[in-house]
Amino acid sequence: MLDINTIREKPEWVKEQVAKRNDKAPIDEILQDDARRREILQQVEELRAQRNKSSKQIGMWMGTFKKLEADLKRAQAGQDVGQPLDALQTQVNAMQANVDSAKDETRAIGDKIAVLDEELREVEERFRTNLMWVPNMPHDSVPVGPDEEHNIIHEPQGAPMPMFDFDPKPHWDLGVERDMIDFEAGVKLSGSRFYVLKGWGARLQRSLIQFMLNYHLEHHGFTEIYPPFMVRSHVFEGAGQLPKFYDNIYRDAEEDFMLLGTAEIALTNIHRDEILDEADLPLKYVAYTPCFRREKMSAGKDVRGIKRGHQFDKVEMYQFVHPDKSYEVLEQMKQYAIDICEALGFHYRLLDLSTGDIGFAMTKTYDIEVWAAGCNEWLEVSSISNAEDFQARRANVKYRPTEGGKIRFPHTLNASGLALPRVMIAIIENNQQPDGSIVVPEVLRPYMGVDVIR
Repeated sequence: MLDINTIREKPEWVKEQVAKRNDKAPIDEILQDDARRREILQQVEELRAQRNKSSKQIGMWMGTFKKLEADLKRAQAGQDVGQPLDALQTQVNAMQANVDSAKDETRAIGDKIAVLDEELREVEERFRTNLMWVPNMPHDSVPVGPDEEHNIIHEPQGAPMPMFDFDPKPHWDLGVERDMIDFEAGVKLSGSRFYVLKGWGARLQRSLIQFMLNYHLEHHGFTEIYPPFMVRSHVFEGAGQLPKFYDNIYRDAEEDFMLLGTAEIALTNIHRDEILDEADLPLKYVAYTPCFRREKMSAGKDVRGIKRGHQFDKVEMYQFVHPDKSYEVLEQMKQYAIDICEALGFHYRLLDLSTGDIGFAMTKTYDIEVWAAGCNEWLEVSSISNAEDFQARRANVKYRPTEGGKIRFPHTLNASGLALPRVMIAIIENNQQPDGSIVVPEVLRPYMGVDVIR
C-alpha cells in the first residue's frame, strides 16, 4: 500500500498521480480518518494517563483509609489512639467519600476510553479499507495517458517477421487439424473459454514450461518455487489484488480460499510478516502455476482460439531487492523475458505502458508482445513490473540493513517468463509448413523428442 506519510505530506500530488492512472481513490476521506484516528489515540493516551494517576491516588487513599478504619475500631473498643472517636469517624467518612469519588471518576474514564476505542476501531477499519483502494504512484518515466492507446511501442526485434508463400492458418484451425487442441471437449467439460490440449499440444505446453523453468534456473540463478494454487484472501490483499479485483477472482463459496490469478500473488507473500537480512537480498524466485481469472471484463473479446481463457499456465519470475537497485533489476528482468523470446525464435516488440494501463500495484511496467502469423496480430506474452515497496508494505515484508538503522521495506518485481498459451499460439502459427506440419523450435527439441510435429 502507499505510505500514509506520502498522502499526509503531498495529498494534491497523490491525487494528480491517481488521476494520471485514470483511477479514483478516497484521499480526502483517508486524511480525515487519519486525523481523527490520531486525535482519538491522543485522547485515549491522555485518558489512560488520568486513569493511571487516579488509580495510584486510590491506592494511596486506600492505605490511609485502612489505617484510619483500624484506629476507629480500636477507639470504639475503648483503646487510646490519640484522637477522639468523633474526629476519627469524620476522617474515615471523608476518606471513604474521596475513595468512592475517585473510583467513580476512574470508571467514568474507563467508559470514555471504551467509547473512543469503539470509534477508533470503526475509524481504523474505514481508514485501512480506503487506503487499500489507493493505487501505487507511477514512476516519472512512465508515459502519461489514460489507456493503452498511449503506450509507447518500440520497433520490433528478434527474428524476422515470418513470411509464407501460402496462407498461414490460425491456431484454432491448425491446432484442431493436428489433433493438438480440442475445443469441443473443453466446452463439454467446463463451458465456454475452456479447451483441452491433447497429444502434441499437451506435450508442447509441458515442454515449454520445463524449458522456461530450467532456463531461468540455469542462466539467471532463480530458485524454483511450487506454491499452493489456492491461498487465503489476505494473500491476495498483500499482492494488491484485493479489494480492487474481487470480481475477477475464482473463490471457494464456503472457505476462505481463492485460486491464484498469477504466481506473483503467492510469491509476494512467501515472506509475509518476516524481517529479512539485507545480505540475503536479492531473493530470486521462479514458479510455474496454472492461473485462474474470471474473464468478465473481456466479454466479446478474443473469443476464438486459446488467447483468452478462464484458466491458463504461466512461468513467473519474482524478486525481493534492495530499494536502490530495483530499477536496475527491472531492466535485467526485462532482458530475461526477452531472452526466452529470442531463444524461441520470436519476432517481438517492447511496450512502455502508460499511466492508465499499468497495474494497480505497479509503478512501471513493460509488456512484450510476439507476432502470431496465423491470427495476424501481436500477442502479449510478458509483463515486467516494479512495485517498489507497495506490495512489501501490504504483506509486511521488511529487511534489516547490514549497517544497522531503521528496518526498511524491500522492493518487489515480477515478470512473466513467459505466459502460456500465447507462446503456444506463436509457435504453432509461425512455424507451420505448407503440409500443415509444425517445426519445433530448436531449444524445445530435447523436451519434445521430435523436430517437427506432423
